[in-house]
Amino acid sequence: MLLTKPFKGIIPPLITPLNPDFSLDYESLAKVIEHVIEGGVHGVFILGTTGEFASLRRETKVELIEETTKLVAGRIPVLVGITDCAFEESLNLAKIAKDFGADSVVATTPFYMNIGQEELVNYYEKLANSIDLPLFLYNMPGNTHKHISADTAAKLATHPNIIGIKDSSGDPYTFQAYLEALKSFPEFSVLVGPEEILADTLAMGGNGGVTGGANLFPKLYVALFEAFEKGEKDRVQELQTVILYLSKQLYQNERYSSSYLKGLKAAMSFEGLCQGILALPLVAFNQSEKEELKEKYKAVKKAVTKVLAT
Repeated sequence: MLLTKPFKGIIPPLITPLNPDFSLDYESLAKVIEHVIEGGVHGVFILGTTGEFASLRRETKVELIEETTKLVAGRIPVLVGITDCAFEESLNLAKIAKDFGADSVVATTPFYMNIGQEELVNYYEKLANSIDLPLFLYNMPGNTHKHISADTAAKLATHPNIIGIKDSSGDPYTFQAYLEALKSFPEFSVLVGPEEILADTLAMGGNGGVTGGANLFPKLYVALFEAFEKGEKDRVQELQTVILYLSKQLYQNERYSSSYLKGLKAAMSFEGLCQGILALPLVAFNQSEKEELKEKYKAVKKAVTKVLAT
């Protein structure tokens, strides 16, 4: 088991590279994994939102778990998303993750059904009791329309098999509430999703980031984390400014609510890291949109290269 307590650092939520028929692109997966490991990341998280887990068939999920664990080969921790509306299917994915040698599993709140906080506590406790890998909670209210409250997180932190939470609410006040509620659990990891507030949440006391841009420029995000660990506040802000610039240029397209993933996969395709294909119902940018993004990407890459050279 490679996980430390509290688990901290930069853990990219890996994209799922796809072929035109939506099958797993094994060649690109190998490129992405070597790219992020070379960039110094502290773990990888597959089958999350950035990995389009909700749009993948079960067979592809199993192939992705098997191939990722094989390619990583114990060099860094592998976290596997097991979110599903069916409890038994989450258990099945957790077993597959365990059998292939993953280090932990991650589950956001079940979606579609109307559930309250007491039911969430019951759900996560039963999940943690039934699996053989440590579990991270995953707060993603923008997609699931369910929020894990700070009190719920604190209750679940008492469970020996629940070891952390990823907060993708994008709300610094929610993140701060988690830290306050969990201050009696120093080994419990509190990680942020949105990279736009990475520096702020580290300063609050967070343990790291599950940042999508680390698929593309892992060294940028690792440099920020390392600068924070060294207490280099000016350097942290310098790097965060470039991350904000990257976000504005690559992720923010007012025409699409899915512009984050469209932009990330397109940018990665410019570097030959994937084919830029998204699983339905999402679709990639059209050719003119890609050309427009490519010009922005050139400027982003120049800014990243410059800041990392200083």
